[in-house]
Amino acid sequence: MHDLKAIRENPAAFDAAMARRGHEPIAATILALDEKNRLVLTELQELQARRNDASKAIGQAKAQGDEDRAQEMITKVANLKARIAELEESADGMAPEIEIRLSGLPNILHEDVPDGADENDNLLVHERGERRTFNYVPKTHDEIGAALGLDFEDAAKISGARFAVLRGPVARLNRAIAQFMLDLQTEEHGFTEVAPPLLVRDEAMIGTGQLPKFAEDSFQTTDGRWLIPTAEVSLTNLVRERILSSDELPLRFAALTPCFRSEAGSAGRDTKGLIRQHQFDKVEMVAITRAEDGPDEHERMTQCAETVLDRLELPYRRMLLCAGDTGFSSAKTFDLEVWLPGQDCYREISSVSHCTQFQARRMNARYRAEGEKQTRFAHTLNGSGLAVGRTLVAVLENYQEADGSITIPAALRPYMGGLETLTL
Repeated sequence: MHDLKAIRENPAAFDAAMARRGHEPIAATILALDEKNRLVLTELQELQARRNDASKAIGQAKAQGDEDRAQEMITKVANLKARIAELEESADGMAPEIEIRLSGLPNILHEDVPDGADENDNLLVHERGERRTFNYVPKTHDEIGAALGLDFEDAAKISGARFAVLRGPVARLNRAIAQFMLDLQTEEHGFTEVAPPLLVRDEAMIGTGQLPKFAEDSFQTTDGRWLIPTAEVSLTNLVRERILSSDELPLRFAALTPCFRSEAGSAGRDTKGLIRQHQFDKVEMVAITRAEDGPDEHERMTQCAETVLDRLELPYRRMLLCAGDTGFSSAKTFDLEVWLPGQDCYREISSVSHCTQFQARRMNARYRAEGEKQTRFAHTLNGSGLAVGRTLVAVLENYQEADGSITIPAALRPYMGGLETLTL
């Protein structure tokens, strides 16, 4: 959500910020609604004051035995009440209209986010790790995984496309990856482990920006709840409608949960394999900070995600997303892309975003700085630490052997009972 006061003070700057996101000028429309609403509220307050004065005058007239005066005031109050009811109905309609307009607009980008239309305009920040040289043509994860228990055919019979069944060795490896990542983020990086609800109300989805704009990308139950597309929704809303003290911050949460996405906008993309599924597991990191600490926390969280890839010795690169590729709620996003030799390309495995006060305004999540009476909106950050399925893909493709076996990365062996190789 956006600060209406800031739009009033500098509408041109707001339109310029939205233009970077590809939006037509909108400030004048919002301010016209705001001005109309403020005029209605001003008149409403004036009429309410006059009604109160007239009500007092009725009592005074009756006390003085002046029935004509009392009747005149009674008629005046009745007329005022009718007009007040009209104005209240008008005000009740305009305030939500302004809110709807604002809630459909994306966050303002950080000044160092580059302009650009799509992923082709993202900037390389750094590249880490060495790509393995194969003396044979490396296979894709779906080709490797079939013999190890990765099953898409039975999943399709049960649930349709974009689902997978994991059995035996590959199921164990998937579980080891998830546990390793959660332990790393909680035991070494200071995130508090949370087991949050997987079903949430409209308010929670609105708070993090999934609603109203992206309703079609999520699954809704028959009772109106939503299956979380990411644990970001549940974790960030833990501070909903709260006023925190400055010394409580930062709050850092991590969760390993299933995530559910309809992938409505990705028809025809990544239809094979584990890259784009309707249901997948992910370790999510969320931080709630003071405004001045947001940028440093963003870097810290990105490094927390990178540590997973460093420990697994997977080659990857960090990308700064351009304006056209940055998500709706984010002011600045780093993507981590892991190298997949079977696909001969880098693929996204984590996005780490600084949402500034955008989500906090939608959730009314605030903090009070020491010595100050006024509250401030918190800054929220979120990031994958990492997507479990995509990490499994990276391990299968980067650690494959010519005979179809998989060498288990050293960091995962304690979670695999000391096993060093997955064999057919």
